[in-house]
Amino acid sequence: MRFLHLKLPHWVAAGLLISGTALGQAPVVPNVPQEDLQQFRALPPQEAEAEIEEAPNRYLETEFLQNRRINTYGWLEAGIGGNNWGSPFNGTITFNDRNWQAMMNQLYLVNERTLDTEDGGWDIGGRVDLLYGTDYTYTTAAGLDAYNYGVYNSYFIPRWNSSKYYGLAMPQLYAEAGRGDISCKIGHFYTPIGYEVVPATGNFFYTINDTFQYGEPFTHTGVLATWKADDQMTVYGGVVNGWDNFNSGTPGYTTNTGYNYFNNNAGFLGGTTFKNSDETQALTIFGYSGNMMNGTQFSPSYQAVSANRSYISTVYTNELTDKITYVFQNDNGWQYGLPAGVYQPVQGAQAGMAQWYGLVNYLFYTFNDKVTGGMRFEYFRDNNGFRVYNPVRNLNYSNFGNNPYRTGYQGNFWECTWGLNYRPNKNWVFRPELRYDWYSPDKMGTLTPYGVNGDKYGQLYGGGDFIFQF
Repeated sequence: MRFLHLKLPHWVAAGLLISGTALGQAPVVPNVPQEDLQQFRALPPQEAEAEIEEAPNRYLETEFLQNRRINTYGWLEAGIGGNNWGSPFNGTITFNDRNWQAMMNQLYLVNERTLDTEDGGWDIGGRVDLLYGTDYTYTTAAGLDAYNYGVYNSYFIPRWNSSKYYGLAMPQLYAEAGRGDISCKIGHFYTPIGYEVVPATGNFFYTINDTFQYGEPFTHTGVLATWKADDQMTVYGGVVNGWDNFNSGTPGYTTNTGYNYFNNNAGFLGGTTFKNSDETQALTIFGYSGNMMNGTQFSPSYQAVSANRSYISTVYTNELTDKITYVFQNDNGWQYGLPAGVYQPVQGAQAGMAQWYGLVNYLFYTFNDKVTGGMRFEYFRDNNGFRVYNPVRNLNYSNFGNNPYRTGYQGNFWECTWGLNYRPNKNWVFRPELRYDWYSPDKMGTLTPYGVNGDKYGQLYGGGDFIFQF
C-alpha cells in the first residue's frame, strides 16, 4: 500500500523506501528491505511507489541473511548551516542546531526482518535501529537511552553520550507478528504521528519543522496493531507508555498525587489512512490520548505533574501532476492538569491547560531524474509558552543549572524553507536549503529565540548536508 504513485527515477524511490521510514509494503524487489505490511503516513514524493530497477548498493548485506529476509543497511549524514546573527545556536532550528559547525548528524544502522504474509499465513519479524551522531539527543526515551524522569531534575538527559554533541540512541527495538491483513508490533518504535521523521533519508529538508520538533512525540513503547481493511483503508490502534518514554518507572514524585491516575502513563494511540483508487490522494489521521509526565518549571526547583495529554494529527497529500506534489499537515495538542499560574494563560483559555498547534504546507517539483525542488511554509503556535525552548541540546545534555537555555515563548512561529535534492547516483543525495524564521510574541518586549542576546524576531539560515547510503 502506498499513498503516492509518482514516476520517479529508481534511485529516488528506492533510496528512501528502504530507509525504514517508509512504514508500508513496498514493491516486491530483490534486496529491498521493507518495514511493515501497511503504511503509517503520507510520504514525501521520494518515497512514493515506483518501478524500482535497482536498489542502492548495500555493502553490509550477505546472502545468508538475505535468504532469511534479514536486512542490514544504513547511511551516513553530515552537514553544516548557520544563521545571520552569529548566534552559537540556530535559534529554534533543529536538528542542525549549531551555527556553522560541521556536524555528523547520523551514522545510522538498521537490522530488520520484515513480515511476509501474502500467502495468508503467520509470520514474525522485528527491527533494531542504532543512531550515532549529533541527532541522538532528539530521539532518546526515558528509561532506555535517556535517564528516567526525575534524575537530574530534568527530562531526556542522554545516558549513552560521548560528549554534548555526539552520542548513541536506540530509537527502535521491536518484534512483530502478522497474518494476512493483520499485524501487531510490540516494543519501542517511531511514532506514526505526523509527516516528518527522525531518519534523514525520510525527509526532503535538512532542518526539521517546528511542529515536529516541539509539537509531536518522536517514539513510543507499547503495542500497535494494524488492519488493512481494503486497498483504500488501513486502521491502527494500540496502547503505549506515553511519549518518548521506554520505562520511566512510577512517577510517584509528582506534585499532583491526588489525581486518580497520576502513576499510570498508559495512553491510546490510533488512527486510519485513506487513499483514492488511483493513489494520487491520501489522508492520514492519527491521535493520542493518555497520561504524560510534564515539567512545570524549567529551573533547578523543578516540578512535575502527571495528567492527560491529547493530540491529533492530519496529513493530506495530493499528486497534482506527474511533477508536482502538495502536502498539508495540521496538528493540535492539549496538555491538562498544569498548576495555575505556572504558564501564562491566554484570555478565555481553560485554567490548567496548555495548547499548541501547527499548520505545515509542502510543495515538491521534480525537475528531472536527478533534481527535485521543495518549499515548506509553516505556522506553529505555542499558546502558553509550554512547548518551545532553546537550545534543546543544552536542556537535554545535563542538569538545568549547568547550561544556559531559554524557554517560555508564548506566541506564533513562522518559517519558510526552500531546498533542493540532488541525486548524482543511487547512493548519494545532496540537500542544500535556505530558511527564514520569524517569531511574533503575545507580549512585545519579551525574550525572543533568535540573536546572540535573544532580542531578534527573525532569522535567516542557510546550510545543507549529504547522505550516503550503504
